[in-house]
Amino acid sequence: MRYLFLALLLATSAHAQLTPDFQKWLQTHGYGAYDFARADVPGGSFGGRTSARQRVRHEPVIFIHGNSDSALGTGVKGLTGWRASIDEFQAHGYTPAELYATTWGPADLSQALLQTHSDVYVTRLRAFIEAVKAYTGAKRVDIVAHSMGVTLARRVIAGGGTLGAPLTSSIDTFVGIAGANRGLAGCALAAPGMPACNPTDGFAPTSAFLAALNTRHHYEGAHVYTIWSSADNVIGFKTLVGDESTCRIPGQDAEVTYDAEPYTHIGVKDHTAEVQWRMVEKHIATK
Repeated sequence: MRYLFLALLLATSAHAQLTPDFQKWLQTHGYGAYDFARADVPGGSFGGRTSARQRVRHEPVIFIHGNSDSALGTGVKGLTGWRASIDEFQAHGYTPAELYATTWGPADLSQALLQTHSDVYVTRLRAFIEAVKAYTGAKRVDIVAHSMGVTLARRVIAGGGTLGAPLTSSIDTFVGIAGANRGLAGCALAAPGMPACNPTDGFAPTSAFLAALNTRHHYEGAHVYTIWSSADNVIGFKTLVGDESTCRIPGQDAEVTYDAEPYTHIGVKDHTAEVQWRMVEKHIATK
């Protein structure tokens, strides 16, 4: 029975999308236009009850992927989404009714340098978080984000303008993995006009978008953690921008760090699933 159970967990995380129950709820509650299921993308989404009567026992966890990835990974050049993390949480008793992910971008590696912190992405992710919270009836949710998903999620939580009030009181634990919170030092070497490095809503260290995120501290949730590696092969420069790691979130509570392979930009997500679970469930930041 144990092996059958594990096999079912693996099958669920590898192939599932949003459940029919959640998709029906989204349609009837005005979220249909967002197409959170993303059936057009490999591994486009995950989560939801099997029926409206299924109980939600844990705080729902919302996973927000990085640039060019998808909810469960496209499989292209190691883009794995949240498969490892979802499997880990399920091994600790979570169900798909308590674990959620959608694909916010094109999930196309060839478009990576064209991606910015656009209002479209921010609005989409805000709606997803609000939908999960309303659907599950949870007072608070947890967020685990990777790479560009970290800075997008921070903007979503900060709120303001058309987004509405901050979501701080609705977030228990926020885990930021390999995020470029102070931008990317490599943007200084980028070709002029590269969208991903633009100074308005890109990853230029002088970005107005990032500056606004960092003017306030500890608004991401009640518990704020980061996981990162100085061996990050995408952020580069040992993750430094000036003399500070760009992966640190100003005002964070604690961090878990690495300095060698396999903890690369993707590896530091895929190989720390248990660390992520401890941060979310136990509020402990240890390897």
